[in-house]
Amino acid sequence: MELKDILLGGGLIASGLTSGLLYGWSVSVIPGLRRTTDLAYVGTMQHINRAIINPAFVIPYMGVPLLLAAAAFTQFRAGDNRRGWYLAGATMSYLVAVLGVTIGRNVPLNDALDAFRLDQSDDGAIHTRRNTYEQPWNRWHYVRTLGSIGSFVLASAAALVAADPD
Repeated sequence: MELKDILLGGGLIASGLTSGLLYGWSVSVIPGLRRTTDLAYVGTMQHINRAIINPAFVIPYMGVPLLLAAAAFTQFRAGDNRRGWYLAGATMSYLVAVLGVTIGRNVPLNDALDAFRLDQSDDGAIHTRRNTYEQPWNRWHYVRTLGSIGSFVLASAAALVAADPD
């Protein structure tokens, strides 16, 4: 098996794992958290946002576009422009709609929530904090979920399309 094939498979798997995580969150965690009290919601999201910053999440999440870009590069280098362009599209979709949205939108919301002192707040302040966090965070999460699915679809297309003839 050639490096270009290994990178293509790795990019496909990595983008699939990320899109699965984001989609799963969208259809299970978000609806479940909607049903909780303000106190439970804010506390739970603070704990989740702190727990997710670990190498098992951060390295693969940040590594997907590197893997996809390397896969695109090796496909172009091998003369397979068709697969190369699908993978370049997958890379851009991930960079803009997943990492860009995460870094530019979700992380600042997470940081603001983390700074909120739950133990020193009354019910009104907790309710306000939830309202200023939940809807914008979820909206941006759905954007990055769609971007991640798009990236996975493009990587899948690269894997399924016939190679450019030599």
